[in-house]
Amino acid sequence: MADADFTPGYNPAPMAKGKATYILGVSAFYHDSAACLLRDGEIVAAAQEERFTRKKHDHSFPRRAAEFCVQQAGIGFEDLDLVAFYDKPLLKFDRLLETYVSYSPAGFKLFLMGLPLWLKQKLHIPRELDAGLGGCYRGRYVFTEHHESHAASAFFPSPFEEAAILTLDGVGEWATGSIARGRGNRIEMLRELRFPHSLGLLYSAFTYFTGFKVNSGEYKLMGLSPYGEPIYRDRILDHLLDLKPDGSFRLNMDYFAYCRDDVMTSAKMNALLDGPPRKPESAIGQREMDLAASIQAVTEEVVIRIAGHARELTGCKNLVLAGGVALNCVANGKLLRSGLFDDLWIQPAAGDAGGALGTAMFVWHQLLDKPRDNGGHDIQRGSLLGPSFSDTEVRSFLDASGVRYHHYASEDALCEAVADLIAREKVVGHMAGRAEFGPRALGNRSILGDARSRRMQSVMNLKIKFRESFRPFAPAILGEHVHEYFQMQEGQQSPYMLLVVPVREDKLLPVDNDGRRGLDRLKQVRSQVPAITHVDNSARVQTIDRERNPRFYGIVSKFKEKTGSPLVVNTSFNVRGEPIVNTPEDAYRCFMATHMDALVIENHVLLKEEQPGAEHIDRDAYLAEFALD
Repeated sequence: MADADFTPGYNPAPMAKGKATYILGVSAFYHDSAACLLRDGEIVAAAQEERFTRKKHDHSFPRRAAEFCVQQAGIGFEDLDLVAFYDKPLLKFDRLLETYVSYSPAGFKLFLMGLPLWLKQKLHIPRELDAGLGGCYRGRYVFTEHHESHAASAFFPSPFEEAAILTLDGVGEWATGSIARGRGNRIEMLRELRFPHSLGLLYSAFTYFTGFKVNSGEYKLMGLSPYGEPIYRDRILDHLLDLKPDGSFRLNMDYFAYCRDDVMTSAKMNALLDGPPRKPESAIGQREMDLAASIQAVTEEVVIRIAGHARELTGCKNLVLAGGVALNCVANGKLLRSGLFDDLWIQPAAGDAGGALGTAMFVWHQLLDKPRDNGGHDIQRGSLLGPSFSDTEVRSFLDASGVRYHHYASEDALCEAVADLIAREKVVGHMAGRAEFGPRALGNRSILGDARSRRMQSVMNLKIKFRESFRPFAPAILGEHVHEYFQMQEGQQSPYMLLVVPVREDKLLPVDNDGRRGLDRLKQVRSQVPAITHVDNSARVQTIDRERNPRFYGIVSKFKEKTGSPLVVNTSFNVRGEPIVNTPEDAYRCFMATHMDALVIENHVLLKEEQPGAEHIDRDAYLAEFALD
């Protein structure tokens, strides 16, 4: 793997003594653009562009995110010492050209479709960066490889002094996965899997085949998998990939079309999988559930094999993960329980957005040779790195909008009031503190509900999120109680909601084995906390601790005092197709356009029943603003 590139004329010499060094990391132009700012190696701010533009997975230059980052530090673009980009466009274009030649003439149409954007923008990234930074930045740019950025985002913020590093995604330049070793302030890239053979693209092919949108519907496929049986697993392993004991594999490209067309699979896949792809938004059948279960089983097997090889190769007892596949929480949970590693840490913004953080940290530690001392803790600060709003700003907005609200001067009283609403089975939107960086809402831009409620999952899915009824919800639990409800060790943490684990057997309820299949199983009550228990008796767990998020910890602590239950439902504050809310305006609009009962913005509580005109809100018009995925 090549070293990171500096644009011509830059000598990475030591920075001026006594002056803070600012490095801006940027990911852009492909999927989920983001910016991240470091000050002397410390993460000052990080955010995705979609939160500002309200365009889901916005891939344009993250101008607004970058402006937020420098404003958070009290500087301007002209004060930056370095700007780093998360991959190498010329190397990616090399892959595009070679793929076209290899599949010519079949791939010519796809090549022509992509060429104009390359000629206009992607081959001129320094020019695009200049424009995006308003012409204020006069320094040089650094380009790291895509999987170097992922590896850096996984290791450098982690709590480990030494760890094996595993990155898996669709594709970067050529690499689709890598194994590396991190030690101190250095990363050593050891192995890589190369395009077109990709676990991320294999999973996305099944996302496409089951009728969901590639690069956003993978969560749905994972959530659908427990409803099915892995009856296609052997067909996938026998026909679609040649899987080796070390987890490396080659795909049988006769079944895939993404190298030569703008669809993921070929007609040959239809015969193998008992028919053509499901049409988007059509009814989900048992075949789609079984396909989801099958590709999930194969994905888990590949991940376990690659992780085992990483352990052998590096000798490290800890593992860190990044890349889009690292957001497969079910596979992560299986990996944790496999015993291959003592512990693992997963980058919360594991996809392309996290590349902005990774490239900045790679420059600071690896290229500038700055020391790393994490004190045995992860340095991502709960991934609460985005914008926040003062009480004064919130009140100004609410007053100007004619909103009726209750203001709480006491944090304790506010937490008491919110906990009481949740205990009365009210659905509460909660916006406080800094926004989360990454795809998961971790309490600061969340919708909260009572996990004990038998109706909460269907209410939240159909009346709040406007999404498919089968989608599971996650529990947020006080960290000291996680072992009481889930099959996790006492003190074991999952702060970023990236592990799916079984619910403890003593919390499960007897379920009548009446032969129900598929989505009919959704109606069965399986545990004492049915709103967060999936049909396979699992849950995607988030642990809450007082240090990372005192407000969220306070609410759930008060809820436990009232009910005896130390956990609540936590789902992202948005509707289907919309980015997570970012501002008080976003939160209020979403609140009013859904069936949420209450809204908390910092120290202000709004009740739907008290809002003027609430019964006349046009929910369809609100939803029409977003392209449903």
